[in-house]
Amino acid sequence: MSELSPGSTTTASLYERPALFAGVRRRRCVAFLFDVLMILVLTLIAGVAVFFLGLVTLGLGWSLYVFLWEAVALAYAAFTLGGPRSATPGMRMLGLEMRLWHGGRAYPLMAMAHSLLFWLSVTILTPFVLLVGLIDERKRLLHDLVLGTLIVDSDAVARLEGQPRR
Repeated sequence: MSELSPGSTTTASLYERPALFAGVRRRRCVAFLFDVLMILVLTLIAGVAVFFLGLVTLGLGWSLYVFLWEAVALAYAAFTLGGPRSATPGMRMLGLEMRLWHGGRAYPLMAMAHSLLFWLSVTILTPFVLLVGLIDERKRLLHDLVLGTLIVDSDAVARLEGQPRR
């Protein structure tokens, strides 16, 4: 049986196919940098909107600046990583997607939890979070292990599922 023969992405097929994880670590780092840049741009745009909201509300709206970056980042994760493609724009650009431990796609609440746990774990446990990714054979980081998620090569998953590439 070939390594990427068509079939379903069950738990066994996701965990037993090394081709799904080829080059994931490097591409994941580049995707992260792209996504942080996108969040920064969206935060700047939202910041302008909050400025005008503050003018209209006589300064009350400016209190949104306190958690604007976090709100934009969570919304970004929920709508992209938790969307139908289970990938942020940076991940899609580099051919990656997030799957749950049983092979299912991510959903918005899971995407937000994934994002929150990533930022909390990096803040508290750095560099341990990243070291886990160097020794894990599926290139998962600590928050991936805790939540039961996998970052996989989307082309390899499409070949496994017998679907055309998106």
